[in-house]
Amino acid sequence: MKKVVTRFAPSPTGFLHIGGARTALFNWLFTRHHGGEFRIRVEDTDRKRSTPEAVDAIFEGLDWLGLIADNDIVFQYANRERHAEVALKLLEDGKAYKCYASKEELAEMRETAKAEGRPLGYDGRWRDRDPSEAPEGVDPVIRFKAPREGEIVIKDHVQGDVVVQNKELDDMILLRADGTPTYMLSVVVDDYDMGVTHVIRGDDHLTNAARQAQLINAIGWPLPEYAHIPLIHGPDGAKLSKRHGALGVDAYRDMGYLPDAVKNYLLRLGWAHGDEEVISEKQAIEWFDLDGVGKSPSRFDFTKLENMNGIYMREFASNATLATACLPFLQEKLERELNDDEIATLENAISELKNRAKNLIDLAESAKFLFASCPLEIVPKAAKALNENGKEVLAKIHADLTAVSDWNRDSLQKLIEDFVEREEIGFGKVAQPLRAALTGSNVSPGISEVLDWLGKDESLTRIKDQL
Repeated sequence: MKKVVTRFAPSPTGFLHIGGARTALFNWLFTRHHGGEFRIRVEDTDRKRSTPEAVDAIFEGLDWLGLIADNDIVFQYANRERHAEVALKLLEDGKAYKCYASKEELAEMRETAKAEGRPLGYDGRWRDRDPSEAPEGVDPVIRFKAPREGEIVIKDHVQGDVVVQNKELDDMILLRADGTPTYMLSVVVDDYDMGVTHVIRGDDHLTNAARQAQLINAIGWPLPEYAHIPLIHGPDGAKLSKRHGALGVDAYRDMGYLPDAVKNYLLRLGWAHGDEEVISEKQAIEWFDLDGVGKSPSRFDFTKLENMNGIYMREFASNATLATACLPFLQEKLERELNDDEIATLENAISELKNRAKNLIDLAESAKFLFASCPLEIVPKAAKALNENGKEVLAKIHADLTAVSDWNRDSLQKLIEDFVEREEIGFGKVAQPLRAALTGSNVSPGISEVLDWLGKDESLTRIKDQL
């Protein structure tokens, strides 16, 4: 079998949106599964809308997801002379022609077709005219002489055989009047020159596939294999929009999601392997192939993404990885940087804190109390526990804690249990005042864990602040 080569080809007119990220992932996994080569091509021929900032944002998104190209990145605009060369060869061979139709003629042509209920495409008026009839001072475009009879069949790995009648496709422009190539020509030439064997992209490109196949046949090149993936819809079944989650990949990073969790979620949007939901990258590479891609649009669901992210935080990410990933969010909340000792404390605490978090922002919020400045700000619900009875309990346990020489989770847990038994009070009567004094909140991990993380001096200081 010929070596598999795939490509992801974003247009740098904005961020890497979530649908594009899934397309890149499917290309990358298919390539890895078959031991091939994954390539990236930046389709920057629209010079007015393509920006360096957008290119950087796309690369950052791909890097964050770990979807790295196996070869040099291709910038389509840089190949424009090669694209034009192919168009001029088609012209020389009689498979393309010069069209001198003016903008006014084209507009009139569309209006007439619309009024008569016909397709709005170009009517081929310069297809067979003698060049001697060309008007003076008009720079022509170069149009492809598309076949008029028969049909074009796209053998698609997802959609099955897609048949398009040639008469439904007009003579598309290959070179504009200023000599610059069009997107349709550039894609065909670049795919061939890059050795692309499989074109895996959204099914909104199906019509493009038919046009491109016509052009590839006319040039005499082999057709790549196609796989057109259904688009992602919102939970309501409508086209995915910003309100559904059609955001840039960078937005998901900034919302505190882990890249591996996002990849797992995107993998399951439109592809299945039995009933498997949580799929490691190693398993995904082993299992992924195009026969698992469904024909129906998938629906984006933030709740499922959050659940998947929570699973990855609890079960797969190491404490060190989570601490590193959480650190920027935490430092932003604290408005300062953590020192090495504090980072070690964070890593130690994450084993408990991660059990209550769905994303890194949640994790940072739950860890914030560990590094807050004294006196703590007490939330209203927690303040209720610091009434007269609560403070009386705090004063007594402060004395017991002061006497502790071996400050660790087990000894602290035993101290609290002994205190509860001696004072003949419920565990909550001591836990809630302690929780409020130590964290400023009415919700936290176990009290003995909190005392252990804070250390003796900080714990005693926080308790004393409330007395």
